[in-house]
Amino acid sequence: MNTEVPTLVLGAVAAAFGFFSLGLAALIGPKRRNRAKLEAYECGIQPTPHAVAGGPGNAAGQRFPVKYYLTAMLFIIFDIEIVFLYPWAVHADALGVFGLVAMALFIVNVSVAYAYEWRRGGLSWD
Repeated sequence: MNTEVPTLVLGAVAAAFGFFSLGLAALIGPKRRNRAKLEAYECGIQPTPHAVAGGPGNAAGQRFPVKYYLTAMLFIIFDIEIVFLYPWAVHADALGVFGLVAMALFIVNVSVAYAYEWRRGGLSWD
C-alpha cells in the first residue's frame, strides 16, 4: 500500500487543481453571453439547424479535403512509435545485443512505413 500512496496523492492534487481552476474561472470569468458566443464555431461557415444536401454550387454540401486529418493521424502514429525509443535509449546498455537487434528491427519497420507514406504522397501538401 505504501508504494501507491504517492500516486494517489498526485492524482488527488491534480483533480483538486482541475476543480479549483474550473471553479475559479466560473467565479471570476466574464459573464456576458450573447447569441454569437453561444453558437458552435464551424470554421467560418454559418451553422445551419439541419444538414444541407448540396449540389456542386452549394458550399455546405460539398466534400471537403481531409488532408489535414490524414497528416494529423500520421503524426500521431509516428510520434507514438518514436516514443518507444526513449526507454530503449535509457536502458540500452542493460538490454545488450537482444535490445540492439530488437530496436534495429523496430527502426527498420518505422522506416519502411515512413518510406511507404512518402512514396504514396501522404506527406506532401498538394
